[in-house]
Amino acid sequence: MAVGIAMESHQRNLRTMIKPVQWKTYLQLLSNDDITKIHNATLQILEKTGVRMPLDKHRLDNLEELGLQIDSHSQRVRFPADIVEKAIQKAPESYTLCARDPQNDLILNGQQGYLSLDGTGLKVKDLNSGQIRNSTYADLADAARVADKLSQISFLWPCISAQDRPAATQPLYELQALINNTGKHIQAMTAVNRLTAKGSVEMAAAVAGGRDTLKKRPIISNFQATISPLTCDAEAMEAALIFAEAGIPTGFVTMQIGCGTAPATLAGNLALGNAEILAGLVFIQLFFPGAPVFYGSYATMMDLKSGGMTSGNPEDFLLQAGAIQLAHYYKLPITIGTFGTGAHTGGWRSGVENAISGMVNLLGRGDMICGAGLLEGATVFSFEQLIKDCEIFDMLCHFLAGIDVSPETLALDVIDAVGPQNHFMLEDHTLKHMHAIWQPAVKGRQPATNNSDPGISESDSVAAEKARDVLKHHHPTPPENTEQLQEILAAYNHMATEGS
Repeated sequence: MAVGIAMESHQRNLRTMIKPVQWKTYLQLLSNDDITKIHNATLQILEKTGVRMPLDKHRLDNLEELGLQIDSHSQRVRFPADIVEKAIQKAPESYTLCARDPQNDLILNGQQGYLSLDGTGLKVKDLNSGQIRNSTYADLADAARVADKLSQISFLWPCISAQDRPAATQPLYELQALINNTGKHIQAMTAVNRLTAKGSVEMAAAVAGGRDTLKKRPIISNFQATISPLTCDAEAMEAALIFAEAGIPTGFVTMQIGCGTAPATLAGNLALGNAEILAGLVFIQLFFPGAPVFYGSYATMMDLKSGGMTSGNPEDFLLQAGAIQLAHYYKLPITIGTFGTGAHTGGWRSGVENAISGMVNLLGRGDMICGAGLLEGATVFSFEQLIKDCEIFDMLCHFLAGIDVSPETLALDVIDAVGPQNHFMLEDHTLKHMHAIWQPAVKGRQPATNNSDPGISESDSVAAEKARDVLKHHHPTPPENTEQLQEILAAYNHMATEGS
């Protein structure tokens, strides 16, 4: 494991609404030889084993014409190594995730990392009652408003499901809830079929000012998930092409589980996941060369006692670091699963798991760090957890900024002036620099006033009050054409009904 000095951080005029991490140091988990071995294993998987893509005959014929090997009977697609490598080279190394408010645009160029919400929980911890219940459209709108205010959150996912809306068009309602309640970039990752992909593009184009403007300034992005091991859903593949054709940055992510849907060994897990991701990205590049794409991994391991996911094992952190390094090898931006504790409450376990996960992914230089706010293996959204995850991120950003060593910071003159057996509290140098010292927004430092332990309950209380204050006072301006969004939703509800 080596820690190296990164290039000078790319300076940007980002207002306080966005606070990315900018690296002075970085982590390299795998050696160059390790990366080469995983890459070569990936090429063998893609060319020899192949990936099942149950696409229609027309699409499979297209892929065969583009040089892939098709077994129509098994619907297995095999990728010659030279086609894989040439296709990946066509993908841009850098592009911008645009926002409805241009001041919130995010440059993906490997020089800074951006935190997002997690997704997509089916339940919410009610901010007032503390009860766990099914999530609604209104809950998602509230979560978006809080996230819009938090400077640590750079872009938004639909962190919880709008379960009180029609199932067929639920992703479009989730996109509407986000558009109306944030000026930041939106990753519309619940649109996973042709209908909702087309609707998402139409809604984004309406807000952006037309399809041509949307292509120049994509205010949304999207990703599709593979089905491990080595399977891609046909609807998801077609949805990816719809987004890519519209110029919307589109990724493929894996969620393989070691011992279950992936090998028990970490190297095998990484190779399998890498093959699935590259298959999706090559698929896009073959049809739309040069389309902005990104690499994504939310790999984990199976809990050997329960059969569930580990969500916080050392292996999870190693898989995260390895996936980031693979994406860098291909010169692709990456979205990486971060935080997502398996804890049921925002206590000791969630703090440990999210702090270590955050440190690994920030040191690894993840571009899109997803995501904050969920408990129980990304199933329950908690406003308190969102606030606390942002504090963890803030601490890590401060740490990764490193130590500035200069004549001013060495402070020789003031040390000499103060001398022995004195103090620095009233020095101008102290007054000038003390505000750069990190200060907590949630965790308390006051001594306990009685025999009780204020610990977790105190931090939860402070975080909850902070969230309530945001909801009371922060009301982002929705786009001017909200009625047009309603019309689009009505039209797609009709299409969904007709289709059924």
